[in-house]
Amino acid sequence: MGMTEPPDPDSQQLSELTDNVTNKSVDNSWKNRIAGVWNKATTGFTQLLPVEQLAQNVVDWFSVSETQVAEILEKVKAELPTTEALLIGKPQAGKSSIVRGLTGVSAEIVGQGFRPHTQHTQRYAYPSNELPLLIFTDTVGLGDVNQDTQVIIQELLGNLQQDTRSARILVLTVKINDFATETLRQIAQQLRQQYPDIPCLLAVTCLHEVYPPDTVDHPAYPPDFEEVNRAFNGIQEAFAGLSDRCVLIDFTLEEDGYNPVFYGLEALRDTLAELLPQAEAQAIYQLLDREEVGKQIGNLYRDTARRYILPFAIMSATLAAVPLPFATMPVLTALQVSMVGILGKLYGQTLTPSQAGGVVSAIAGGFLAQAIGRELIKFIPVFGSAIAASWAAAYTWALGEAACVYFGDLMGGKKPDTQKIQSVMQEAFQAAQERFKGIKR
Repeated sequence: MGMTEPPDPDSQQLSELTDNVTNKSVDNSWKNRIAGVWNKATTGFTQLLPVEQLAQNVVDWFSVSETQVAEILEKVKAELPTTEALLIGKPQAGKSSIVRGLTGVSAEIVGQGFRPHTQHTQRYAYPSNELPLLIFTDTVGLGDVNQDTQVIIQELLGNLQQDTRSARILVLTVKINDFATETLRQIAQQLRQQYPDIPCLLAVTCLHEVYPPDTVDHPAYPPDFEEVNRAFNGIQEAFAGLSDRCVLIDFTLEEDGYNPVFYGLEALRDTLAELLPQAEAQAIYQLLDREEVGKQIGNLYRDTARRYILPFAIMSATLAAVPLPFATMPVLTALQVSMVGILGKLYGQTLTPSQAGGVVSAIAGGFLAQAIGRELIKFIPVFGSAIAASWAAAYTWALGEAACVYFGDLMGGKKPDTQKIQSVMQEAFQAAQERFKGIKR
C-alpha cells in the first residue's frame, strides 16, 4: 500500500490529519487547527444558549475521549434491538449465504468476520462486535462422522444459557436435495426441549440443484416445480413439530448466473419478522431497505463499506429521536467515531478512537453549525424529533461516504483531496436526506 509524503507546514487541515493516520502520530499543528474549528463555534454556542456552562458542555461533547467513547458504546449496545441467530446445518448448506443476504456484505468479508467461539461454533457480529445489530453463531463440524453430536449440542446449550437481552432465533439450514438429516433433527429436538420459547426457522436452500435440466434462471417466487415441491414437502415432514416456520431460499454468488442472487430474501425477511419481537423485526426491515445501496457500482470496497454505513445511520436516527436537545450529541459522536474506525479498518488503516475522531472532525467540520441547529429544533413540539432523526441518519450516511473517499485516497497512495471530500459529503447528505425522510424509531 502506497504512503503519502509529509505535507509542508502550510498544508490544509485534512492533509495534516492524513499524516496523523498513516504515521500513527499526533501532530501539534493539526491539533491546533482542529481546536481552532471548535473555538470559532464556541462564540456562537454561547450566544445561542442562555447558560455559558451549558454552551461549554456542548463544545466539550465534540472532543473524543477513548474512555468516554467506550463507555457510551457499551450503553448503546445494551439498548440496541440485537438479534442473535444460531445457524445450524451441515457445511455448504447455505449458512454463510444467509449472513450475506441479511447483511449485504461480500462473501470474502463474511469469511473474514467469523471468529472461533467454542470448539464447534464460530461467531460473526454485524456491523461490529461493539455495536451489533445482528449476531450469527455458525456450527462447524456438523455431519462429520468423527464429531460427537452430543458435544455440539452441549456447546449450543451453553451458548443459549448465557444471559442476554438479545432476541434469539434458531435457523436450521438444509439443502433441498439432502435427506440425511437425522443428526440435525437430533440437535434441533434437544435444543427445543430445553428452550421451547426460542423460535425455530427451517430454511431450505440450494433450490437450483433440483431445477429441471432446461431451467436457466430462477422462476417467479415461490418456485412451482414438481421436483422442488416434492423435496420441500419431504423435508417439512421430517422436521414436523420442530420448526415454527419453513422458507425456501437460494442465495448464490454473482458468478453462478442466477437472478436474483438472493432468491427468496423477502420471504426470509418476512418470516423472520413474524418470529422476532417488533423492535428486532423493524431493524431487519430497515437493514434490507437498501435499494440504492444494493446497486452495483463496480467498487468492492465502496460497496462493502456502504453495508456498514447503513446500520450506523439507522442507529443514529433511533438515538437522535430522543426529544431532549443536546442529550444525544455525545452518543451520536461516539457512534460516528466507531463507524469511521470500522471503515478505516476495511481500507487497511487501523485507527484509535482519537484518530477516528480526528477524521470525523476534519472532514465534517462544515456541518457543525447545522448539527447544533438540528438539536435546537427539538424544542418544536411533535415535529422536532422526527426532523432530528432523519437529519442524524442522513448526516451519518454522508460522513461515511466522505470517509470512504478519504480512506480510498490513502489506499491508493494519494493525498486526500479536501475539496473533493467536502463535495462528496454535501452531495451524499442531500441525497440521504430524501432517502431517510420520515425514518421511524
